[in-house]
Amino acid sequence: MKLKVLGCSGGIGGNFRTTSFLLDHDVLIDAGTGLGELSLAEMSVIDHVFITHSHLDHIACLPLLIDSVGLMRDRPMVIHATAETLKILQQHIFNWAIWPDFSEVPSLQQPMMRYAEIRLGETVDIGGRKLTPLPVNHVVPAVGFCIDSGKASLVFSGDTTTCDALWEAVNRIGNLRYLIVETAFCDAEKELAILSKHLCPSLLAEELAKLKCRPEIFVTHLKPGEVELTMQEIGEQVHRFNPKILQNGQEFDF
Repeated sequence: MKLKVLGCSGGIGGNFRTTSFLLDHDVLIDAGTGLGELSLAEMSVIDHVFITHSHLDHIACLPLLIDSVGLMRDRPMVIHATAETLKILQQHIFNWAIWPDFSEVPSLQQPMMRYAEIRLGETVDIGGRKLTPLPVNHVVPAVGFCIDSGKASLVFSGDTTTCDALWEAVNRIGNLRYLIVETAFCDAEKELAILSKHLCPSLLAEELAKLKCRPEIFVTHLKPGEVELTMQEIGEQVHRFNPKILQNGQEFDF
């Protein structure tokens, strides 16, 4: 199983792309602007999209994805998200005012997309690839994901701040190899991180102290213009794990 990073920034500009990961060739984790790195042919074979939450940097390209390839496909693309996130997508994105409702286009009988509700702790098996929503703490309903190949697992936190339940769940994963965790702000913006329910280096250090295993750790969602400072602060405060910065185009085999 291979996970490719299409985008992992907290913003855009230059080479920065917002969150989107491609699992093998047919499963997408979030649909931020990184999705634009794929060709039309590559997008057309995506069958499943798993959404952590409804914020724009994680769904910006979802409407355009379906519009671009929907008629090229012979079955609907499945959008997996919690009930709360699906409701937001239906009310505020696929509502005909912002974008067409592709769950009924070209017809209710043969739509371009369909919704599938996911629930915390309930695993979805996509051809032997097991994706399990994990609890996180954000300003809108949100989840992280554990992706398990059977041989090893990768955890993606999505957007979160302090969350004991997340680490309790992560500590129960016996084959965890990789952890991708957000840190959106530098410590000078700690109050903003707390207000917006994100992490900064000092908060990340407190959270990783709850981790009882030793996966390889990669930091995502850094704000453009603060990347070097934030990673320097992480390096100074998180000594045990030696976190590395996540990079566009990076691939994880597990």
